[in-house]
Amino acid sequence: MSQSATAEAGMLAGRPLDGQVALVTGASRGIGAATAQALARLGAHCVLIARTQGGLEETDDAIRAAGGQSTLLPFNLVKDADKIDMVGPSLVERFGRLDILVHNAGALGALTPVAHITPRDWTDVIGTNLTAAWRLIRTCDPPLRAAPAGRAVFVTTGRVQQPKAFWGAYGTSKAAMEHLVQTWAQEVEHTALRVNLFDPGVVATKLRGQAMPGEDQSAIAQPADVAPVLAALCLPAEARHGATVRFQD
Repeated sequence: MSQSATAEAGMLAGRPLDGQVALVTGASRGIGAATAQALARLGAHCVLIARTQGGLEETDDAIRAAGGQSTLLPFNLVKDADKIDMVGPSLVERFGRLDILVHNAGALGALTPVAHITPRDWTDVIGTNLTAAWRLIRTCDPPLRAAPAGRAVFVTTGRVQQPKAFWGAYGTSKAAMEHLVQTWAQEVEHTALRVNLFDPGVVATKLRGQAMPGEDQSAIAQPADVAPVLAALCLPAEARHGATVRFQD
C-alpha cells in the first residue's frame, strides 16, 4: 500500500497521523508523556526526548501497551545541546520524514529575586526553555517544511503576560521563546507548516509542584486533560498559525 493510501486508511480509522513521525521533548513525564501517548493513539510514531531514561521507558511502555510505537532519545537538552543539531537529519535518515515537533521540556529554576539568580540556574532555564527551542527550530525546519502537513507546537505559560516577583528566569525564557517562535511562524507563513504556541494553564506537573509545593494537585487539571488539546494542534486539519492556544479557552 502506498504512503498516501496508508494515511487515507488511517484517517478513516480515526488515526489521522498514521505514517507520520512526531518529535516530543520532555516526554518522560507530565504533559510531554501524555501528549506523546495522545499522538501515538492518533497513529504517529513518537520520538521521545528527555534526560531521564527510566521515565522515557515508562512512556514507551504506555505507548506500546496501547498499540503504538516510539523511539527513545535520552539526553539532556542543555548539557548535550550539540546533539540537538543532529536530530532532524537523523530522523530523516531513519524514517525519511519528520511531521510534528512538540517542544514541551521546561525548566523552572529557583524562584528567587532577579539579583539572586545564579549563573547555573540561568544557564539551565534559558538553555531548556529558549536555546533548545532555537536549536530544535534549526534542525527541524527543513523536514517540517517538506512534510505534507508539518506542525510545530511550543508549550508556553501565562507568566509571559503576567510577570511575577521571583519568577524572573522562567518568565524571561518563555517570553523570549514566544518571540522566537512567532518570528519563525511569520517566516514559514507561505508554506504548509503550521506553528503555534500552547498554554496549558495550571496543570499537575513536576514543575508546578516545585513552584507550589503545598498545592493539592488532585484539584487541578491533569496532564491527560490537556494532552488531547495539544495533540489536536498537530493534526493535518489544524489551520491556526502563529497563534497562542490556551487550554482554558
